[in-house]
Amino acid sequence: MRNYLDFEKEIKNLEEDLDASKNPFDKEGISEVDTKKIEKIQDEINEKLRSTYSSLNSWQKVQVARHEDRPRANFYIKKIFSNFTLLSGDRLFAEDKSIIAGFGLIEGKSVLILGQEKGDNLNTRLERNFGMMKPEGYRKCIRLMKLADRFRIPVISFIDTPGAYPGIGAEQRGQATAIANSIECCMSLKVPNISIIIGEGGSGGAIALASSNKVIMLEHSIYSVISPEGCASILWRDPTKSLEAAEAMKLTADELLNLKIIDEIIPEPIGGAHRDTDQIADEIKKSILKNLEGFENLSGDQIFDHRKNRFLKIGRDQGFKKSTNTESFQGLSYVQPGYNKLVRFFNKNKSISLITLGVLGLAAFLYLLV
Repeated sequence: MRNYLDFEKEIKNLEEDLDASKNPFDKEGISEVDTKKIEKIQDEINEKLRSTYSSLNSWQKVQVARHEDRPRANFYIKKIFSNFTLLSGDRLFAEDKSIIAGFGLIEGKSVLILGQEKGDNLNTRLERNFGMMKPEGYRKCIRLMKLADRFRIPVISFIDTPGAYPGIGAEQRGQATAIANSIECCMSLKVPNISIIIGEGGSGGAIALASSNKVIMLEHSIYSVISPEGCASILWRDPTKSLEAAEAMKLTADELLNLKIIDEIIPEPIGGAHRDTDQIADEIKKSILKNLEGFENLSGDQIFDHRKNRFLKIGRDQGFKKSTNTESFQGLSYVQPGYNKLVRFFNKNKSISLITLGVLGLAAFLYLLV
């Protein structure tokens, strides 16, 4: 049975009409199926899906990202990779089933796969803890990422979580430290790591595995520091203002691409990824292979610098580059935009600036008189 969102009521009615039209049995018994009517209704459904999903607001995007029928990490792992070998445990406390981890092949290439898994039904959701990882889950990922780095194996992460698990047990076992160590491990790898946000990318629970060379989002996924409901509760003391919070947070793929926080958007089928799971799996596979190919000829240090520079330049006009001073520490130096240089010059030399502005003003006045 297909699940529908609040704004899909018209689509639901049309699909119910379509199912009724395809049924050869009516109240009077067997009847002839009207193929022209079926085609007409199907065209109406496609058009309605196209118009609806091309004008979703931020809150509606959040709803699509959380859709019950949306394909999860487990589906993509089975569909995209072959010879997948599941690995478990952090060697310290326990196994965390909210994260699927193991090695597999994609077109004959070995990769480490990490997938945050929410589950498909009530039982699996409880077993997977709704995709909310505990400290042992992050420690498991760290253990396997270090193993992949040692054997020069790229890392592919599927991000789909409302956030890290906030329970008291997780806090007692060092949740914050585990997340920080996971971010540090991701950033220190000398093999390419690619993260695909397939649903929700919530808070530190997502960025712990998404500190990657390439951060990719599906068209209707979201990526944010907090949920819209949580943001509305904090800012307005009113969780019903989720729409305003979602709009203000800039959490959709298009907005994050404009801000250069992510690198690529994978288009979804009309009506969302759950409408054609095979198509979206093929698109993700193509994107992974394309991005892995871009790192094939880079050394470990170049891959490391690429990732570091990617994050350092977020919010900067030109970002950072290698220092040209051979005597100084070989780190990354900030490239200051020309406008900032001009402002700093005038601030430092106010007397010269005033004289210059006076001369320019006088020249402009004389020019107008002539």
